[in-house]
Amino acid sequence: MRLVLLGAPGAGKGTLASSLKNKFGLTHISTGDILREEIKNNTPLGQEAKKYIESGGLVPDDVVTKLIEHKFLNDKQTELGYMLDGFPRTKQQAEDLDKILVNIKLPIEQAIYMEATLPVIIVRLIGRRVCRDCGELFHIKNKPSIKEGVCDICEGELYQRSDDNEETIKTRLDVYVKNVTPIISFYEAQNKLIKLNADNDSAKLQENLIRILNEDKKLD
Repeated sequence: MRLVLLGAPGAGKGTLASSLKNKFGLTHISTGDILREEIKNNTPLGQEAKKYIESGGLVPDDVVTKLIEHKFLNDKQTELGYMLDGFPRTKQQAEDLDKILVNIKLPIEQAIYMEATLPVIIVRLIGRRVCRDCGELFHIKNKPSIKEGVCDICEGELYQRSDDNEETIKTRLDVYVKNVTPIISFYEAQNKLIKLNADNDSAKLQENLIRILNEDKKLD
């Protein structure tokens, strides 16, 4: 399977990606993870991205696209199946990504759009907690850590992101919907779009996706 996961912050992309990775052995490609890795390794692309991040700006489309292309060219595991999480974020990125993947004969098979309503997203994000050390995600209600405020994985400190508040969440969602609408149309035109009700819990979400993929014979 070669998938793109689309969904607003709080839609559950990370949880679904983890389940699919474990079930099907897909390579999980997250732009955030790639950026951190390239910056940590002090690569030329990492240095370029770091300049924008440190100045408080967004990493430009062309730099992010180069990072993604570099990942595909250097990680042979992607040939066995992959899922992109957090990319593409614009229609231009989607078009550039298509060219890269067609060129290396690993085109996207399905784009999974996870639709979640604002009240559900607000509850999920306000309760979210992140490990400062390893980045593992928890939730005070849906996935609490064994010891309050301490990561189960590495025992790092858990914190609440400053932008995980109701007002900022609403603004982020408005921006996301504006940006994702042309991407949805792009994949719809290619007959590759699957829409899922992301208000469902993660188990139901995965069950529905696998049913759809089976119906489309993507799991044969």
